[in-house]
Amino acid sequence: MTFDLSAINWLAVVVGAVIYFALGALWYSPVLFAKAWQRSIGWDPEQRPPEMRVTTYLVPFVGYLVMAIGTAVLAAATGTDTLEEGVVLGLVLGIGFAAAHTLVDATFDPNKPKPWTWFAITAAYNAIGLLIVAVIVAVWQ
Repeated sequence: MTFDLSAINWLAVVVGAVIYFALGALWYSPVLFAKAWQRSIGWDPEQRPPEMRVTTYLVPFVGYLVMAIGTAVLAAATGTDTLEEGVVLGLVLGIGFAAAHTLVDATFDPNKPKPWTWFAITAAYNAIGLLIVAVIVAVWQ
């Protein structure tokens, strides 16, 4: 296995990161899980929401970009280049890493009033996001 950045389709990486980010905007909106997620972290709906800054959106996007790069490196290193292989890679990353890490966070964070709701919403979001990224970088050669 090699760490060959020239084997990466950088446009696929950026598109994957943008879609992951956009999925988050929908996932955590009132259309889907905003209210349940807010209750799960103890967000008081009567309280004024925090001021959103550029970094509020830039930091997560950079994180998604790093995850998309890592996914592309793994896809290239393992020869993942079909839809089916992309789905397998996405499930391994999404469930095997992201959801498992989220499970640990949910277990040990004493500040969330509904940690299992938070886990379900957050783990599903990251698993689906990584699945999408893995499929994009696998099939977009």
